[in-house]
Amino acid sequence: MKFKYILSVCLFFLFISTAFTQNNVKIKELEKKRKEAIEQIASMNKLLSETKKSSKSSLRKLQLLASQIAERKRLVELLSSEISELENQTTALQSEVTRLGSELDVKKAEYGKSLQLMYQKRSAYDKVMFVFSAQSFNQAFRRARYLKEYAVWSRMEGEEIQGKQVVLNSKKDELEKTKTEKFTLLTIREKESKNLQTEEKKQKTEVTKLTQKQKELTSAIAKQKKQAAALDYQIQKIIQEEIRRAQEEARRQREAEERRKRLAEEARRKAEAEAAAREKAEKEERAEAERLAKQGTVVKPKTKKTPKVEVKPVEPEPEVQEPVIAERKAETQGGYAMTREEKSLSDDFANNRGSLPVPVAGRYILVSRYGTQQHGDLKHVVTNNNGVDLQTDPGTDARVVFKGVVSKVFAVPGFNSSVIIRHGNFLTVYSNLSRVYVGAGDRVSTRQSIGKIYSDPDEGNRTVLHFQVWKEMTKQNPQIWLNF
Repeated sequence: MKFKYILSVCLFFLFISTAFTQNNVKIKELEKKRKEAIEQIASMNKLLSETKKSSKSSLRKLQLLASQIAERKRLVELLSSEISELENQTTALQSEVTRLGSELDVKKAEYGKSLQLMYQKRSAYDKVMFVFSAQSFNQAFRRARYLKEYAVWSRMEGEEIQGKQVVLNSKKDELEKTKTEKFTLLTIREKESKNLQTEEKKQKTEVTKLTQKQKELTSAIAKQKKQAAALDYQIQKIIQEEIRRAQEEARRQREAEERRKRLAEEARRKAEAEAAAREKAEKEERAEAERLAKQGTVVKPKTKKTPKVEVKPVEPEPEVQEPVIAERKAETQGGYAMTREEKSLSDDFANNRGSLPVPVAGRYILVSRYGTQQHGDLKHVVTNNNGVDLQTDPGTDARVVFKGVVSKVFAVPGFNSSVIIRHGNFLTVYSNLSRVYVGAGDRVSTRQSIGKIYSDPDEGNRTVLHFQVWKEMTKQNPQIWLNF
């Protein structure tokens, strides 16, 4: 019975310990996310303070404010989740402290009674008399063993009570610590909620300012759209040219393979015809010799050579190899014809969807998302982004998101230098670079720096990388490919 009791107690404590470990892991994850959100907000504050006052910068500032407000809301939600988890942990700890206290009181009471009994029979004489008053030797032996086991049990009970007291004190300390953390987080959440209200007021002020400058703002947005369209045109033109070249190479390979097969077939037929002619001549010669032999005519050695069909030595037929046509093949009709190596690279890229590294080497803020979007505050402003825009610190490098080959380096007004990297039939585009470290045909590896992102001196050294993902001629949403 005692063994079962100890086992059940151990299992219970193991269950409680596992539950609290899981809770602590979740709280630590929330705490990590909270710290990341705070760092993001700090970066945004720095960028906002560096943004110059101009109509163009005002729109950028509004974008930053919108991103900052979204991040602040996420922070408040994270704080609420963390507080909720701490409340659950506080309730569980309070329940456990109460249960442990009750068990300890019961155990102390039982132990106190046993000590009183031992005190009444504390003398060695009483113990000796208890043993020797037995009616048989076996009974005396059992009584002696009982006294010994009772002493051991008494010592174990005392140790167990001490252990329970230590656990109880530890849980009380943990409970107080949790309550303190919860109070601290409540204070932080209240502060962040006030900051959020302040930022929303700033946002409304900026919206009012920009609404008053609608004409100037519309002109700036139209210019941005024109520059984006020029970049899009250049990218499509480059991709189409690469598809054309790959298809042309595949066509040449098919023609070369067909020509090789045709020449091999012609050589085979010619060799067969020559062999047949030689065999026919030899057969006629043997028949003539047999006819003369039957007539009794002695055949003298010929001084003149018997006319023979001249047969040129036949070259050994080459081994049949895999058709070269399999070396380049497109996945879709009219698509980019890939080599085996490119097909493998393309499959690897596709398998890494959602886990590609962010294409900037340092900290960043996502200031513009993919696709057509109606501005949340400016009703007359509609933006269309073929990729994503990541704002970072001046001097930051753009880095490759996956291994591949540099297809093209080119420049477009408004986006400075751009680099296209091919990953099979996938392509990634890195725009707005002030310096480029690679050239067309270079093989690049994942996370390799390929250029320095341009810092605009007219906008307080605003540093933004424009990043796109394509498959063949189809634009992709980079947000589902990158591991933000």
